[in-house]
Amino acid sequence: MTNQPMLQQLAKDVWAYIQPDGGWMINNMGLIARPDGLTSVDVTSTERRTRDYLDAVDRTVGGRVHRVVLTHAHPDHCNGASLLPEAEIIAHRSVADELRAPHALAPHIFTPFTQGAAEPRLPTIVFDDSLTIAPGDRPIKVRHPGMTAHTSGDAFVWLPTERVLFTGDLVFNGGTPFALSGSLRGWMHVLDELAALDPLTVVPGHGPVGGPELFEPVHSYLSFVIEAAADANERGLSPLEAARGLDLGPFANWPERERIVGNLHRALAELRGTEVDMPSAWQDMYEYNDGASLDCHA
Repeated sequence: MTNQPMLQQLAKDVWAYIQPDGGWMINNMGLIARPDGLTSVDVTSTERRTRDYLDAVDRTVGGRVHRVVLTHAHPDHCNGASLLPEAEIIAHRSVADELRAPHALAPHIFTPFTQGAAEPRLPTIVFDDSLTIAPGDRPIKVRHPGMTAHTSGDAFVWLPTERVLFTGDLVFNGGTPFALSGSLRGWMHVLDELAALDPLTVVPGHGPVGGPELFEPVHSYLSFVIEAAADANERGLSPLEAARGLDLGPFANWPERERIVGNLHRALAELRGTEVDMPSAWQDMYEYNDGASLDCHA
């Protein structure tokens, strides 16, 4: 694969916009053409990256983006919406709530990047369970999985005719999954739900396009974190203490390995029935990363 972002055609009138290296704030998007216009699955994190995406859409497909489906409220998937001021913004109801009250991170957490004139827009259309765009023989089905997984407001986009599945961050390919805002057990259950769709093509939120083989590594990693959290809970360890003593085994070479700390914060909170202290979780990831800012190439 080229190391430059690119539109990759997946089926007739269906593309994925893949952004290497897929790390922090570098996500994938989808593009679906129907007679009433273009639907974008997510936008991206910065003004430059969003303009590059829109330029690629214009060169390859033409026409304006009529609507954007947000797969969740994280900034890498939402920030560029301000560059599409006339587009409909479709999201699960809880995404609107999260966008109204975002978590602010201390400036040292990430290496510096230029945000530019890109910021989220609140959804103009919200749904609770599911929504169908372009009903007919080539529908675009937008579904909430019914439970908290990567976040509380996850949505996946399923094209049953083409058997193409846009997962948002319910699937990472080659990078470490991140559950700080979600539920590990819920996420594992949702992966089974996605697999039951029997997709031919799976577009992850980060990393290269694949097929249904992308589900198992994420499932295995989440199971690994749950087991590690159970052990840490028995030993009375903090998430950072547990992470520092943990052998990541087959996941050790995955990028963004510092996410293990945030994931343990979430898993231990679920075990202990407590709330996650978000600023502490992010600071602990910074400490785990040898007291260095997390590497972000946005």
